[in-house]
Amino acid sequence: MSDLTVIVLAAGGGTRMKSKTPKVLHRIGGRSMIGHVLAAVGALEPARVVTVIGHQRELVGPHVSELRPEAVLAVQDEQLGTGHAVRVALDALADAPREGTVLVAYGDTPLLEGATLRAFTEAHRAAGAAVSILSGIVPEPFGYGRIVRDGDGVVQAIVEEKDASDAERAITEINSGILAFDAAFLLDAVGRIGNDNAKGEYYLTDAVGLAREAGLVVTAHPVDDALQTEGANDRAQLADLGRELNRRIVTRWMREGVSVMDPATTWIDADVVLAPDVTILPGTQLLGATVVAEDAVVGPDTTLEDCEIGAGARVVRTHGQLAVIGAGASVGPFAYLRPGTQLGADGKIGTFVETKNAAIGEGAKVPHLSYVGDAEIGEGTNIGAGTIFANYDGVAKHRTTVGRQARTGSNNTFVAPVTIGDGASTGGGTVVRRNVPPGALAVSTSPQRNLEGWVVSRRAGTAQAAAAEAALAPAAGEQSENGRELGGDPAERAES
Repeated sequence: MSDLTVIVLAAGGGTRMKSKTPKVLHRIGGRSMIGHVLAAVGALEPARVVTVIGHQRELVGPHVSELRPEAVLAVQDEQLGTGHAVRVALDALADAPREGTVLVAYGDTPLLEGATLRAFTEAHRAAGAAVSILSGIVPEPFGYGRIVRDGDGVVQAIVEEKDASDAERAITEINSGILAFDAAFLLDAVGRIGNDNAKGEYYLTDAVGLAREAGLVVTAHPVDDALQTEGANDRAQLADLGRELNRRIVTRWMREGVSVMDPATTWIDADVVLAPDVTILPGTQLLGATVVAEDAVVGPDTTLEDCEIGAGARVVRTHGQLAVIGAGASVGPFAYLRPGTQLGADGKIGTFVETKNAAIGEGAKVPHLSYVGDAEIGEGTNIGAGTIFANYDGVAKHRTTVGRQARTGSNNTFVAPVTIGDGASTGGGTVVRRNVPPGALAVSTSPQRNLEGWVVSRRAGTAQAAAAEAALAPAAGEQSENGRELGGDPAERAES
């Protein structure tokens, strides 16, 4: 829409949120509320986007610029109403539009969809209207501006709750706040809107009356899905919208061929991408920009944020962030994948394993009870249970490299920086401090010594000592039977 200008209003304080975070920056579905609105606006490909900021502009402005670098930021120093905000927005443009369409939206309506805005804008243009209102029919209209129509259904005005009569308060068609204007009309109207109302503010909706007085066309277009225009003024409303947004996202993916075993306990962010025939088990959260390929199974009780899961992989009871899991690989249960984890195809990260900044090759396995940090493990290698990659010397982090087809023993410690060559092995309990050549066996343990009788002599009177004495008693009895009881002195025993 090359002649479309969009103004997003995001200057309010949102005091009912009772938060140090600006209202429009509160997040649901993996995005800020204003992030959802800007995504919907972006679907229209408008010529200009202006965002009006005010309260905590030092936080809201950079966030908007990160999401839409081309957006113009207009600062409303004092919040004097929507009419004043739009005037500030138009003043911020070096070339304020004198033809085309101006669409006004709000930064706290996270369920808003681009398709709805496109249909509304096209209907506005088709009607040749000076002003069009995106309206909704709701059973509980309290707090909303009402759409007042005449007996023929022609829109006469929008009346705000505090200024409405009893009859007007009974109207169930409400103003969503989203308006479309003929650009030339809006440029003229914003300078003529007054503030003679209960709140002393400049209402943008008063432009409807100005258009009617001028004999221009005013239309209202009820949206079938009024929740798209619902705003969040406190955290309870935000949570309600979050649940509804998640329900819509989960439903959409199921219709795209994803199996979700329990939609009520599954959360999927707006930017997640799922392939057909993915299976999501109960208690799973897929967050951020997570991507899951076909035939993968995720869950139960799994949280993945900004992760990539390959085709046919299986991820069970795992927490992962910024990790890449290869096709056919297996993870969990009870694994912790920290940023920088890469698991190759058909590899395994098993039970109670934590990984960080680790590249684990194709078919390589870390099955049990291990920490793998700042490491590279070659293809086909098996890391024994209870292995620690000791990557931190108290000052700096260092890297460990384990080659291809290596076999390391249980309860090893690799003191980085160290390299274990291709096809090498390490013995159980080994502390590896020096490089291990390819094909070599590294051991660092001394021969075992048994100090017999130590418990009885050093732990006398304890349950441990009693158990040891009881276990040793048959041996003592056997010695007595073969000795004194069967003939007396050693010489006689020798003869016998």
